[in-house]
Amino acid sequence: MNCIEDYALIGDEQTAALIGKDGSVDWLCLPRFDSAACFAKLLGDQENGHWRIAPKGAEGNCTRRAYRPGTLVLDTEWDTPEGSVRVTDLMPQRDRAPDLVRVVEGRSGRVTVRSTLRLRFDHGSIVPWVRRTDGHRVAVAGPDSVWLRSEPAVRTWGEDFGTHSEFTVEKGEKVVFVLTWHPSHEPRPPLVDPYGALRSSVTDWRAWAARCRYDGPHKDAVVRSLITLKALTYAPTGGIVAAPTTSLPEEIGGVRNWDYRYCWLRDSTLTLGALLSAGYQEEAEAWRNWLLRAVAGDPADLQIMYGLAGERRLPEYELPWLTGFAGSAPVRIGNDAVRQLQLDVYGEVMDSLSLARLSGLSVKPDMWRLQCALMKFLRTAWRQPDEGLWEVRGGRRQFVHSKVMVWVAADRAVRTLERHPELKGDLAGWREMREEVHREVCERGYDPERNTFTQYYGSRELDAALLLIPRVGFLPPDDPRVKGTIDAVREELCHQGFLRRYSTDGTVVDGLPGSEGTFLVCSFWLADALHMTGRTDEARELFERLVGMANDVGLLAEEYDPVTGRQLGNFPQAFSHIGLVNTALALYGADGAG
Repeated sequence: MNCIEDYALIGDEQTAALIGKDGSVDWLCLPRFDSAACFAKLLGDQENGHWRIAPKGAEGNCTRRAYRPGTLVLDTEWDTPEGSVRVTDLMPQRDRAPDLVRVVEGRSGRVTVRSTLRLRFDHGSIVPWVRRTDGHRVAVAGPDSVWLRSEPAVRTWGEDFGTHSEFTVEKGEKVVFVLTWHPSHEPRPPLVDPYGALRSSVTDWRAWAARCRYDGPHKDAVVRSLITLKALTYAPTGGIVAAPTTSLPEEIGGVRNWDYRYCWLRDSTLTLGALLSAGYQEEAEAWRNWLLRAVAGDPADLQIMYGLAGERRLPEYELPWLTGFAGSAPVRIGNDAVRQLQLDVYGEVMDSLSLARLSGLSVKPDMWRLQCALMKFLRTAWRQPDEGLWEVRGGRRQFVHSKVMVWVAADRAVRTLERHPELKGDLAGWREMREEVHREVCERGYDPERNTFTQYYGSRELDAALLLIPRVGFLPPDDPRVKGTIDAVREELCHQGFLRRYSTDGTVVDGLPGSEGTFLVCSFWLADALHMTGRTDEARELFERLVGMANDVGLLAEEYDPVTGRQLGNFPQAFSHIGLVNTALALYGADGAG
């Protein structure tokens, strides 16, 4: 059984595949990130769909693997008694249809290689009808059609509801496979040139990576994180998914399994900051434009997440035929948290649009009118309890972080008017709101006995999101309450050197059984807070450990279990990689600016 960190990612900026160290593609949704999977072994077993290419008889993992520097092209190599072989995997930028290209190359000796392909549409539940057409294998079921193309000299045969191949390669010899999806009612799309696609993919990715302005310590990790964010971008709209997977567990064997193949408003400011600071203005503008389209409409209907193109209906249901990763059920599709009230997202949107304006991104028509409408709604709604940024399912509370972000919304509105007097807005009213929210948070969300802000009004629990208080400007870093909060969060939520989001021991805040790992972005936030309060050496030491938790190809999941040393949660996680980029930029500042 693979671990979550055993996987690598390839993609074409519209969907993505996860490939294990054993050479098996165990997860792929076609044609979009949020489509049904045709390979779902990740959440079940091999009968739920996978495609493995490896030396015949090689039951375990590869000898080594790595991305080609500055690209999303993956090389996986095996050394065997007969010789060495390499499989190169990529998904080239699509013109019409998504392609998965797998190139097998002999490196030394003479190696027998086996390909085993099991297509299972609709999240591993439907076995397609497979036929041979024009020398290709064609699999069809309902709306889905997949074509498998290989070298004419490579024989393929059907067995056990799968398509199999066996061939030998010597040094320098290459065998290529191409898997192409298209709607079953349409004709086959034009064939991609696999070797040309490989060359152009390497060239294009390296040209994109070279635009990175960061040139400080751990540059490779920063560039890999930026490439991962680019890979999680849905190119037609500019939306960035939180992760390309669903239901990878936050606790092995537990029920904290969620679908992350959507775009969260909460990620917007941190994503914009990372892209702009690293030199990716075009991507930042595309994300900002997605944000404006997604939130258009009645501010009362603002959602915390949307589909890749801004879709609003993301109903949650379960797939009982999938046993879940390592037996962690249920497997969920969709996300009911979309219906929650989370007041902090209003602050995130206001902060994002303020940052976009400050950074010189083009000002879109009606952008300010939209911001005024958001503020009009928030003026009357901000006192309500909500589910908070962690999307708890244990009932609404007066979460302190939510109120802090309400303050951010008012503050950014005020600052925008002060910088742009030509704009019209309720400056006096927003200033009054800003002061009122600030006063209430400091009175009701602060525990003077312990010198710390708390998770929600009147509670003794803490929340790692409180670390963002100095970052968003609610209080200055040298305020004793900020330092006290950092120390308290570090002491009470730290687990073997890394932070949990909040305590799940005996509390009912999230309304869920079981526990979870440490939340990686929270540890990046701790490093940021330590740096802001003058403890830069401690911050850099923590950052070094966090970078060291990435897997062998530089990817991070949502969470980490320091007891087992395993990654947890959906993978790779945009929030974790955004944290890595922003913390590197904060810690090394001008020293890392190219």
